[in-house]
Amino acid sequence: MKKVIFKSIPFDKNLVTLALESGVDAVMVEKDQAKAVKSLGRVTVITPDDMPVVELTKKADEDIAIKGIRDGKDVVLKKGWEIIPVENILAQVDSLALECESLDRAVLAAGILERGCDTVVVLPEGASDLKQIVSELKLSQGTMDLQTAEVTEIESTGLGHRVCVDTISVLKKGQGMLIGNSSAFSFLVHAETESNPYVAARPFRINAGAVHAYAQMPGDKTTYLDELGAGDDVLIVGANGDTSIATVGRVKVEVRPMLLIKAAIKTKEATTEGQIFLQNAETIRVVSDKGEPVSVVTLKVGDKIMVKTDEAGRHFGMRIKEEIKEA
Repeated sequence: MKKVIFKSIPFDKNLVTLALESGVDAVMVEKDQAKAVKSLGRVTVITPDDMPVVELTKKADEDIAIKGIRDGKDVVLKKGWEIIPVENILAQVDSLALECESLDRAVLAAGILERGCDTVVVLPEGASDLKQIVSELKLSQGTMDLQTAEVTEIESTGLGHRVCVDTISVLKKGQGMLIGNSSAFSFLVHAETESNPYVAARPFRINAGAVHAYAQMPGDKTTYLDELGAGDDVLIVGANGDTSIATVGRVKVEVRPMLLIKAAIKTKEATTEGQIFLQNAETIRVVSDKGEPVSVVTLKVGDKIMVKTDEAGRHFGMRIKEEIKEA
């Protein structure tokens, strides 16, 4: 996740307010304006002294930036930087900040050498793009490759503790979380965005599954659903593979009747199987291969649904290489 700083020099109260509403990590102002920013909201305030600016006009400027970073300074490259010099610097340092004046430049900065810069300093002329910059750099987690699997079995399994993940975001049709019995095979469990005659939509909620299940998390990690709590960031995935981050507002664990759903991906070379426990209720949905939410009570053997496959092997949620089988 990238860090986004808004530079309000000269100071502009309206732009600082916009920055706070957009969710930036910090605001940069002249030292005598720091108190004014803090009166508007709880946010980190930095000054130009905290982030010395280096302008890249010649090869020697690269060395100046590298030396500053190695000396522990939060060097920021002045707007107008070009890709090759930035690549040269990124190859030699652990962190780098770039000034950006638009969404296009911010996205470019975040992707140079695939790793990208760590911090984007948005200039006042980029204020109109600020909300989208924050969304792209802080919320988006890229795109995931989802696969189509065929439902092979649906079985009532009695009572179990299931986890509702209530986020502080309003999710959209097609979005949900990747959940499964194994980190190697997860199901796209749809958020409760759809209403029915008996229950209103709760688009902030994903009724995600049984307490023991894995949830795919930001940063290529997993967690058990039972370990989630208020304030945690979870990975939200759309039917098209687009990802973003949502913050957990509350987790509800209750005993409910459960279903065991199994699915498989079959090719000429192999069959990959996975399974998930979900609450047996009309409001709980998975996602069809058409991107549509499908209730687990109408789901049938042979239906095609969206899943994510991966290599098995996790230790405290982090990817490891070992021989492992999860059934």
